[in-house]
Amino acid sequence: MFRHQGKSRTLLHNLRIASILSFVAGTVNVTGFLAFQSLTTNVTGHFALFIYDVASFNFWKGTVYFLYLFSFLFGSFTSSFLIEKFKENKKLNVFILPTLIESCILLSIAGYSNISKIESAAAIVCLLLFAMGLQNSFVTKISNAVVRTTHLTGLFTDLGIDLSQLFFPKMHRNRTKLKSNIKLRIYIISFFFAGGMVGGFFYSELNLKLNTLILSALVLIASLFYDDLRYNLIKTKRKYNQKKLPKNPIP
Repeated sequence: MFRHQGKSRTLLHNLRIASILSFVAGTVNVTGFLAFQSLTTNVTGHFALFIYDVASFNFWKGTVYFLYLFSFLFGSFTSSFLIEKFKENKKLNVFILPTLIESCILLSIAGYSNISKIESAAAIVCLLLFAMGLQNSFVTKISNAVVRTTHLTGLFTDLGIDLSQLFFPKMHRNRTKLKSNIKLRIYIISFFFAGGMVGGFFYSELNLKLNTLILSALVLIASLFYDDLRYNLIKTKRKYNQKKLPKNPIP
């Protein structure tokens, strides 16, 4: 699901990566909000508050929202930059790099919260937005802009459009693709919701607080191991089957 790109990428690949990353985003979103009362997976609300402060001439107050916007943007830039820089290296799965960076950020925040009191909530929010920018960028590139996992506004819009098209079969004849799109969007929304529920339970009911982010990091790391293991098994199986093929006799 992390390796396949272009024509080799199937709906199943997108469903798998969408499920994992939307679950992670949902967990991070709820954890960040409960800890800092701030959105940590998208910047729409922060942009509105930034404009409000600028319009009210509270430029210094609006600086923090500008930093939030910049953090998400810089995360997206960093992810794309790493992918472009190393994509010619055929031995390296370039999507591992931003995923590992995201995991390290989440683990670092959780670890830091255990050894020191967090004095600057804005700095942690910036780090979480940077991590979500990383994630949104690499999943957009790997899926050719089919999968988005960190915010739901566009997803609900697209889902509404797709559902309406079901009522006009003569105008939208490619029913298979339409149903696949609907299925994908429902998966993303459902797993984002599930991630939020799990995150809220771990944060509040189990009192794990920011340690809830460890769960998100472990899900990311486990998905990388699973993807690499599955890829190596398939590659080994292909080599084994090729060796079993009879050699053409020399005429």
